[in-house]
Amino acid sequence: MNRIRNALTIDVEDYFQVAALAEAVRRDDWDSMEYRVEANTDRLLGLLDQFNTRATFFTLGWVAERSPELIRRIQKAGHEVASHGYSHQLIYNQTPDVFREETRRSKAILEDILGEPVTGYRAASYSITARSRWALDILAEEGFTWDSSIFPVHHDRYGMPDAPRWPYRLITDNGYELAEFPLSTLKLPGYTLPIAGGGYFRLFPYWFSQWGLGSINRQGRPFVFYLHPWEVDPEQPRLEVKWLSRFRHYNNLDVCEARLNRLLQRFDFAPMGDVLQEAGLLDTHSLSPESPTYSDGQEQAISARKFVRTL
Repeated sequence: MNRIRNALTIDVEDYFQVAALAEAVRRDDWDSMEYRVEANTDRLLGLLDQFNTRATFFTLGWVAERSPELIRRIQKAGHEVASHGYSHQLIYNQTPDVFREETRRSKAILEDILGEPVTGYRAASYSITARSRWALDILAEEGFTWDSSIFPVHHDRYGMPDAPRWPYRLITDNGYELAEFPLSTLKLPGYTLPIAGGGYFRLFPYWFSQWGLGSINRQGRPFVFYLHPWEVDPEQPRLEVKWLSRFRHYNNLDVCEARLNRLLQRFDFAPMGDVLQEAGLLDTHSLSPESPTYSDGQEQAISARKFVRTL
């Protein structure tokens, strides 16, 4: 029996852009902070190359503007590049117009660098929730065909606890369809536990993460694992924040890379787009003539798409 290929994802953002540290760093201060994301992303690229493993790099437009050669290195190494928005703001704190502008801007930046369409998206801090479902329609209208922003858990900052746990075709409020790869969870009696990576990967003992992710594969399902470049950087500057934010961000940074090394040996991984394609969730056709149109300055190749429902 062939082993299941899981989605390996990297959210390319710097340490000072994380929502947990927003109390210590204003958006206007970003340009003055020590810039470490490029070196840390290269560190992950080197590790993935050792294991001949390809991943999806959800990249901030803010980072891509400053490090276009990094984006080209990611592409040249055979990885998939997707959008992580522009400025890592929580979507439910934005207006639809601001979200659309940032989404369009970040997509154009990445596509100009790569010379190819960018069709995948992940929201900052998984902030597509019941309060911001409208963002899914905007993603479809701006040319995205798949998403990985929904975390089917209860959390103080994100979550759609009643959402499906496995990859599926999501119907937006306006009737578009997107392939959705929700963040992986472990079903316990009376509770749904996040197990997809990031801070949970650092918080839980490694054996528990391996067991939990393995249990998803034993059910015949692929899981999605995510990590940030700053999570393999224990030397990053320490910012003064409240204890919970400090715990979430700095806990076990010194062991994360070694744990990732073990995980890459244990499981098979591929870019998220490939995993969705294998699941038969990426067959698309152009939107109908009644669908929204674009301004004269936009590329026709970035037209929105709907999915044909076949499931």
